[in-house]
Amino acid sequence: MHLSPSFLRRGAVVGALVALGLLAGCGGSDDSETIGLSGLADRTLTWAINDVDIFEGVEPAGAHRVSLTFSLAAGGRCTRLGEGVTATLNGTAMRLEAGGINDTAGRDVCEPTRAFLDFDPNVWAQEPLEDARVVLQDGSGTVSLIIQGGKTKRRFAFEGAGAADRLARGQAYSFRWQPGEEVPGPITVTLLREGGLATATVPSTQEEGLVTFTIPANTPVANHLLTLSGTAPGAVLECTGVAACEGAVFHSEERVITIQ
Repeated sequence: MHLSPSFLRRGAVVGALVALGLLAGCGGSDDSETIGLSGLADRTLTWAINDVDIFEGVEPAGAHRVSLTFSLAAGGRCTRLGEGVTATLNGTAMRLEAGGINDTAGRDVCEPTRAFLDFDPNVWAQEPLEDARVVLQDGSGTVSLIIQGGKTKRRFAFEGAGAADRLARGQAYSFRWQPGEEVPGPITVTLLREGGLATATVPSTQEEGLVTFTIPANTPVANHLLTLSGTAPGAVLECTGVAACEGAVFHSEERVITIQ
């Protein structure tokens, strides 16, 4: 099935990546104050698990990523991590950005310390659900974060009679967020007709991770891009070496369906 470029609109996905802090920036400079991990003890660690499945086209940076961002130092200071820091997610090395002053934009900008790992969704889908264990270490200290069930592939599973790719006008359909241990906030349902320019939000109801919606009776008989998306709060089992840990899991999934 060939889809026109207008059928695949990425603005909402990219916006979600930015909102979750998943589009990484550049490093720092020697003008920053160099610290070890122990110097982050008073910071807030914001984590994000982003799991965005697109139907066609080039996957945007950060579509499948676990990221960490440390808050900036108080009092107008700008810090960067020194050498010798390691960052791992369940034993796999993460990319670490030390932070510090970035003057490449023509003005000094203090960037936070960050770490991230882009995961292979196909690999995660074949592996059992597992806690996500993040560990940063150097000679001065350790930062540890454990997210319950964080290392798993999210998806929306079709429930009910019929086929998930052939939906009828006026009929109700249900999809369930998986893993079932997570309960997302409001799930958004949208439709974009092939060759169309406007995405339509479909009214829905939700019971825990199960979202149910009815295809509007006036929906054109055509191929559509169905997008389901939601955010789950995630459960932090361990947070050490920093003042606090906060974050969320975002999942968005595109499906091509035929409305009949």
